[in-house]
Order: sequence, then C-alpha cells, then structure tokens
Amino acid sequence: MTKMFEQFKRKFPHLKERLDGYAEKCERLEVPARTMLLREGEISRRCLYVEEGCLRVWFNDQGKDVTFQFCFENQGLSSIESFLKHTPSMFTIETIEPSVISVLKMTDFEAIMQELQDDPAVLREAINILFNRQLHYMREFLSFIKDTPKQRYLDLVAERPHIVQRIPQHYVASYLGITPVHLSRIRNGLLRENRT
Repeated sequence: MTKMFEQFKRKFPHLKERLDGYAEKCERLEVPARTMLLREGEISRRCLYVEEGCLRVWFNDQGKDVTFQFCFENQGLSSIESFLKHTPSMFTIETIEPSVISVLKMTDFEAIMQELQDDPAVLREAINILFNRQLHYMREFLSFIKDTPKQRYLDLVAERPHIVQRIPQHYVASYLGITPVHLSRIRNGLLRENRT
C-alpha cells in the first residue's frame, strides 16, 4: 500500500476496499537525485506522488533553467494539461534529492476517476485541490508583480522555510526570479541587519 492511497483512505474511509484495489495499480520507484521524471516537450502519461524526497519543476527559457515549483513529501504532481489533453508538457519534472515516488499511469487514473466521479466526497476534494492550487499560483503571480526580490525571499522564509533549508541556493534563486549572486546579497544584507 503506497502512502498516497493510505492518505486517501484516511480522507475517504467509506472507499477503503476500492482504494485497496487501486493501490495495486501504483508503481513505487526509488530514484537518485537529478532524475528526470518528465521532460519538457514529452506527453505526460502518469501522476506522481512523493513519498520521500523532493522534486523540482522547471522550464527552459533560451538556454536558462527557470524553476517555478517544488514538490515535497505527501504531495502529488503531474503536468496536468499534458496529462489530460495529451499535449507536450511545458515543463520538466526532476528529483533534487534521492526520492521515493509512487507512479499511477494515466489509463489507471482515468479508470479510477470514472469509477469515483459520482462520489460527492471525492468531487469536493478534487474541487478543493484545484482551488488551492489555483490560489497558490495566483499569489505567486501577484508577488512577482508587486513585491521586491527581498520581500519574496522573506515571505518564502516565513511561509515555507523548508524550501530554503532543503533546496540548493541556485534553485531557490531561480524560483525567486533572481541570480544566485543577487540572492547572496539579500541574505548577507539580512544577516547584517540582524546583527545591528
């Protein structure tokens, strides 16, 4: 039983028997750091769920990697548009740390969703997940418009310190939309401020 389905069973105890059957369709992968799980331009054919480790989501902008999302333990991820519409993915998904990933093929995902589509609890949870993800991206977008890089870094430290603690600095800088040198200046400036 993968952690993904254990989590679902806690949320939907009335579906325990069905979820036990679905769990057999999941493949559990142990992969090293810097493993590409999906490349930009490929069609996504699987859902990913992080049991252990961390994933980075990035795209290529004229030869430069631009990081725009990290995914940690007990989080799911896919190139949703590519997965649902069978179009090339707009980004790459890569492990940052050695990771344990549960993988569900698109065909199995579609069969499960077809079977559970009339369950009100599942529908509410799906809507909630989509709403929260949309809200997250909207806040990120607005932050890039209205906040300085320093403020974005301070918000990141306050709201998601695990990113700063676990992710290499050059990826954090890319995520904030700045260079590693600029991030070092921000961090050094904050250290000086804290000493005074």
